[in-house]
Amino acid sequence: MHFLRFGENVIHYRALELGSGRPVIAFINSLGTDLRIWDAVIEELGHEYAFILHDKRGHGLSNVGRSSYSIDDHAGDLIALLDHLGVKSAIMWGLSIGGLIAQGLYARRPDLVRALVLSNTAHKIGTAEMWNARIDEIAADGLASLVDPVMDRWFTPAFRQPDNAAYAGARNMLSQQPEAGYSGTCAAICDADFTEEAARITVPALCVAGDQDGSTPPALVHSLANLIPASRFVTIPNCGHIPCLEQPRAYAQAVSDFRQTLPEY
Repeated sequence: MHFLRFGENVIHYRALELGSGRPVIAFINSLGTDLRIWDAVIEELGHEYAFILHDKRGHGLSNVGRSSYSIDDHAGDLIALLDHLGVKSAIMWGLSIGGLIAQGLYARRPDLVRALVLSNTAHKIGTAEMWNARIDEIAADGLASLVDPVMDRWFTPAFRQPDNAAYAGARNMLSQQPEAGYSGTCAAICDADFTEEAARITVPALCVAGDQDGSTPPALVHSLANLIPASRFVTIPNCGHIPCLEQPRAYAQAVSDFRQTLPEY
C-alpha cells in the first residue's frame, strides 16, 4: 500500500510500471467505489500501459477530512499525486464523477492531459435538488438505505443476480464507504457544471456510455461528446453504469481502439 500526504490530506494510491516508457493511464473512480474496480480492466489491457490508481478523498483508504468537497478538491488531489510521481502527461480515464474530475483537472492543468476517456459521465450530472435529497437521506437513514436503488442504476438485471459474486462484492464496496466521504462527494457533483469548459477541450476525447446505464444514460453522455470538438462516442452493450465491473473486456477494447488513434509521444 502507498500513501501520499500533503497538507491534511492522505491519498491511497497504486502505481504500476511507471518509468517503463509506456503510455500512462490515470484512472479516476466513480462515487462509492475504490481503486479495485479497475483490476479486471488492467488485466485486459495487459502490458502496453503504465497505470496510476487512487482512492478519492473520502473513499477507500484515503482520509475523509472535511465533509464537503468540490471537484476542484478532487482534481487537486490527483494533480498532487501526478506531481509526486513525476508524471508529466497521462491519459485521464474518469468514470462518472471521475469524468467530472478529469474535466476539472484539464481546466486547471491541460499540460498533464494527453487524452481524455470520459466514461458514464457528463458535463453536468443531476440536479441540486437530487443531490441534496441524497445527502439528506444519508444523514437520516445512513448509506445502507441507498444501496439497493444505487445497484439498480449501476448494473443491468442480468448482472444483479444473487449468485453473482462480483455483484455481491460491488454491494459490499458501496456499503463500506465512509458516509461522510460519500456525502461530501455528492456535494461536489451537485456544484459541478463543465458545460462551458467542455467546449474548450482540445485533446482527443472518448466518451463512453453503457447502453443500460441508469445514472448517466447514453443520451446524456452523448450530449457531452457533442460539446467536445475532438471527441468520439461509443456505447458498451449489455452494460450499466460501471463497465469496468460489468463488461471489462469490451470496455478495455473500446479504449485500446481509441488509443490507436492518438499520436505517439
